Amino acid sequence: MLNKVEYWLDLCDEDIITVNCLLNGNRLLPAAYFCHQITEKALKAVVSSVSKEIPPRTHDLTRLAKLGGIDKQLTDEQKLFLNNIARYQIEARYPEHKAEIAKFLTAEKCKQYLIETEDFLCWIKKLLDR
Repeated sequence: MLNKVEYWLDLCDEDIITVNCLLNGNRLLPAAYFCHQITEKALKAVVSSVSKEIPPRTHDLTRLAKLGGIDKQLTDEQKLFLNNIARYQIEARYPEHKAEIAKFLTAEKCKQYLIETEDFLCWIKKLLDR
């Protein structure tokens, strides 16, 4: 069986494929949701690397960065990305927010989220020597 770090990173790679399929089908809200999932799983790989344990069941990206000890290494752009993508985990799942978020999520914005997600994942992999 793969170690915990590889487990999370493999899930990230699989989810990148999913985001591309969703974008090709113009399924923007689910694509943004999966960008959050990739980011969360990348951070959970870091937490697993540091703690040698299964990360906590949280979707809080800032908390995961702190638990992984990388919160101080984040650039301002990365912090902004984490803040922006976080809304697609919770708010996009509830009807009172879903329609409002969907109005402002364009294909271009979603493609930009994917680029930022892939950049963040590459950065995490470099940190973890993967």
